[in-house]
Amino acid sequence: MQSPLKIHPSRGLMDEKFIVLVQKVLPGCQLTVHALHQCEDGNSWEAFGHYTTDASGTVNGTCFTGYQSGWDILWELTISSPFRLRKKNVQTPMEVTISVYQGHQTEGFVDQVPLASVLVERWYMAPGVRRIPITEEGLTATLFLPAGPGPFPGVLDLWGGGGQLVEYRAALLASHGFASLALDYLTCKITLETGKMVDNQYFETAYRVLQQHPQVLGSRIAMLALSLGTSITLRMAVNSQVIKVTTAKTYFHILSIWKSSYRCFYLPCQIRNGSKTRFSEKNEVIWRDLLLPITTDPSFKVDMGRLQCPLMLVVGEDDQNWAAYDSAMDVKMMERAGNSHLLTILSYPKTGHLIEPPYTPHFRASIFRKADTHEKIMVLWGGQTVEHSHAQEDAWKKMLVFLRENLYGGTNPGATLLSHL
Repeated sequence: MQSPLKIHPSRGLMDEKFIVLVQKVLPGCQLTVHALHQCEDGNSWEAFGHYTTDASGTVNGTCFTGYQSGWDILWELTISSPFRLRKKNVQTPMEVTISVYQGHQTEGFVDQVPLASVLVERWYMAPGVRRIPITEEGLTATLFLPAGPGPFPGVLDLWGGGGQLVEYRAALLASHGFASLALDYLTCKITLETGKMVDNQYFETAYRVLQQHPQVLGSRIAMLALSLGTSITLRMAVNSQVIKVTTAKTYFHILSIWKSSYRCFYLPCQIRNGSKTRFSEKNEVIWRDLLLPITTDPSFKVDMGRLQCPLMLVVGEDDQNWAAYDSAMDVKMMERAGNSHLLTILSYPKTGHLIEPPYTPHFRASIFRKADTHEKIMVLWGGQTVEHSHAQEDAWKKMLVFLRENLYGGTNPGATLLSHL
C-alpha cells in the first residue's frame, strides 16, 4: 500500500525547503502533522499542525493548497528546557521524523501509531565539503572547504559572547561555495591555558591563515559576524593593517560603537550602565538599554568613515538584548564621510537578536552562559516566531547574494563585511 505521506526532498541542505504532502486520505478527515527531532544532547524537540483533507483526500492548509512547507512546522519546534537548538557535529545530518496522525492531536504522540512517517535529513555539509581543524599558530578554528579544486573566496566567521567553536554556519557557507573559517575567540585553547583573553593579533592570524591557504582566493575575503563578533569585525576592518576584507556582514546589534578592545563589551555597559538592566515578567534579563542613549563621543566609536569595503547590517527591530536599531541608525555617520554607498541595512520588524540560518527554531528567550564567568542566566532575545523566522530566511538569501556579488562577481578585490546586529 502506498504511503499517504510524501516528503520532497527527504534529504538536502539545512537551508533548503522541503514539501510535506498528505494525499489519498478520506475527504474531510482531520489530521495532525507532527515533527520530532532528537537532539545530540538527548533532548527531544517537537512541533505539530492540524489540518483537514479536502474533497480529494488531500491536506489543504489555509495557504498551501495541499502542500505544507516542511520547515515552516520546524519554526515552532519546542522543548521543555530553555536551551537553543544548535548542531554540534556538522558531519552528521539533523534528522527529523515527520508523521501523520488521525485526528487533531495535541499530546501523547509517542503512545500513538501514526498513519505514516518519513525520516528527513538536513545537512550543513554538502557532499564533498571538507572539514579541517586548525590549531596552527595558537588558533582554535575549523576550516570548511567547498567541493572541488578551488580556489574559493573566503569567509572568516565570528560568533558572539557565548564562546565555543560554532561550526554550522561556516559549514553551510562552504556548501554554497565559500571557504569558511569558524573561529573561537572567547573559549579558545590559548585562553583556557593562560587565562588571558586574545588580542587583535589573534584575529589577524586567523585572517592570514585563511588568506594564505592554497585553495582560498586571498584577495577575496569576507568577514561574517554575529552579536559580539560584530564589534571585532568592524573594528578590525577599519583599523587593522593586516585584515583587508572585500565585504562584511554583521548580524544583530551593531557593536561598532565601541572603539576599544572587544573585552570591553561587557565592562563599559554592564558596570557603568548596570542599573539599566531590566527583567521581564518571567525574570528574563533585558540588556537592551545598556547602550542607550547612543553616545555622541567619537572617541568611543569606530570611525566608520574610514571603511573601504561593502558592509551589510542585519537588524532585528525587537532585539531585547541590544539596542540594534538605534546602533544601526548611528552607523549613518558613514553618510557624513561620503561612503554610505557601501552600506546596506536589512531591518526586520518583530525580529529579535538571534538571527540564525533559515529554518532554525526561533528562541525568544534561552539560557545564556557567560564566557568569562560561566554564569548561566535566562536572557530575553526578542522577536515573534513567524516574523523572526521569515526574517531569517530573507536575510540568509540576501546575504548569499551579497557575498556572491562581492566575492565572485565584483571587480574590487579586498574585503566584505556582513554583520548581524
